[in-house]
Amino acid sequence: MDIQALQKTISQLLAEDKGILAMDESIASCNKRFEAAGIPQTFEMRRLYRELIVTAPLLDKYISGAILFDETIHQQTTDGKLLIDVLRDKGIIPGIKVDLGTVPLAAFPGEKITEGLDRLRERLAAYYQLGARFAKWRRDYYRW
Repeated sequence: MDIQALQKTISQLLAEDKGILAMDESIASCNKRFEAAGIPQTFEMRRLYRELIVTAPLLDKYISGAILFDETIHQQTTDGKLLIDVLRDKGIIPGIKVDLGTVPLAAFPGEKITEGLDRLRERLAAYYQLGARFAKWRRDYYRW
């Protein structure tokens, strides 16, 4: 692990009182919102929605980092530029949600557990190669 690169990323994320944009909605969550708004639940509509976000004027004035979802990190703008590259060109550090969602926890009705530890090392390396520089892991709180 490159500690200096990690420290630089942290400093950039925390600079200038900017925020981190969580645009890591899963396909199911995004489609649910689209359905409620009468928007077709298609890959292309999700791509256009995300393109609208990353190309918003002055986004970089308020945002230092953006958490992406697996689908998003591979998507391109209408003119063929990767969304992750649009963010980087604006000085916004791309991150990635690495958990794989929640499932019911066996023997504990109503409780859930987060999945995604299997092959996490490989996924992190692949996301780093794509340009992600930080990761988010969902944590659910249990009432045991």
